Amino acid sequence: MANNPKYYIIESGALPDVFLKVAEAKRLLETGEVTTVNEATRRTGISRSAFYKYRDTILPFQNMMTGRIITFQLMLHDEPGVLSAILACFARWHANILTINQTIPTGGCALVTITAETEELKIALEDLLADLQTTGGVVRAEVLAG
Repeated sequence: MANNPKYYIIESGALPDVFLKVAEAKRLLETGEVTTVNEATRRTGISRSAFYKYRDTILPFQNMMTGRIITFQLMLHDEPGVLSAILACFARWHANILTINQTIPTGGCALVTITAETEELKIALEDLLADLQTTGGVVRAEVLAG
């Protein structure tokens, strides 16, 4: 059997604690909050062997998407300025918009797909989605492909 890894996107609540703690230990090391693996594992409450066993197999979604082209799908109310506010959100966080497609509004809403390059993104992808979702006139915001 060939060693071809398969990848899945899993909501963090479905993961065993050890994976979340390994991800946190990696974050502590990457941000410089700790300087050694021993210190990171002590702070997160995992063994060094667990850290080394899983460190290369878990990667936060936003890190996986850094430098990638992501397609977002948004359902927007058909109101003046909503699309402009969405574009301002992308600009604020340094996402480079490549394409914008919008359906003709029906029932007071329009489906918009925006493809953006995320290499210069200044926040986590989840935070960008949350910002989009809380923008006035947005019914739904999600990652469609990436």
